[in-house]
Amino acid sequence: MRWKGRQGSSNVEYRRGSGGGGGFRRNGTRIGLGTLVIFVVVLLLGGDPMQFLQQVQQSPAGYEQPAPGQSAPNSELEQFVAVVLKDTEDVWDKLFQEQLNQRYRHPVLIVFEGQTRSACGFASAATGPFYCPADDKLYIDLSFYQQLKTRFGAPGDFAMAYVIAHEVGHHVQHLLGITDQVHAQRRRISEAEYNALSVRLELQADFLAGVWAHHAQRMKNILEQGDIEEAMQAAQAIGDDRLQMEAQGYVVPESFTHGTSAQRLRWFRKGLETGDLSQGDTFKARNL
Repeated sequence: MRWKGRQGSSNVEYRRGSGGGGGFRRNGTRIGLGTLVIFVVVLLLGGDPMQFLQQVQQSPAGYEQPAPGQSAPNSELEQFVAVVLKDTEDVWDKLFQEQLNQRYRHPVLIVFEGQTRSACGFASAATGPFYCPADDKLYIDLSFYQQLKTRFGAPGDFAMAYVIAHEVGHHVQHLLGITDQVHAQRRRISEAEYNALSVRLELQADFLAGVWAHHAQRMKNILEQGDIEEAMQAAQAIGDDRLQMEAQGYVVPESFTHGTSAQRLRWFRKGLETGDLSQGDTFKARNL
């Protein structure tokens, strides 16, 4: 993927290490100033302060919100994700204005190490990349790049770009009100029916990632030989059927929440080939 020498987004926050702010560490856990105050209160009231500290260490709630991270990338991979985010901003700025007659609100990308907090809850490297509609932010631990190469067999810059574009696709869905419509059904329908809606939501995000790639290529000539294959390999590698088969040796279709490898590939390819937002209504599609 051609990306070097291009401007990166300013909407990236880097949360490196365990964050800034006051506090101290106990057995590798950073204890913030707010936690220290509670510690003193427990001590004055005759409680067991060491039991309190053990509870803090065992619970994600014991980690305080990191202070705003550094604003500049300090590695090539950090530079890369900033450029990809800027590419998504430029494409969606244009498409929202031309095809939707709306103004695109840029999300913030949180690049963290190990663990962090979001408005959607505690996040760790094991969570994988995700978008939180409650704060309009994307979260990614860049160790996922290594997972793409080793676990999922999807190496290459454009495979990672596809992952970022997919999460930005969820942001687009949120701005258009699609996400809220799906989430509103959670308590009204069965788990299997809600999972089916979730699959359609995820496949539409794959389609939107393809739409981004289509227009980014036209606007900036980003693609090199083999890039499309990288993205398609990534889409296939993280299908529900493949992941369930690897984890348990069989698949349970009614539990799918993201779609099969073939479905994810199909919708990404459709977005890539057409670049037309009107063709991405996965909720009305009979054949996913």
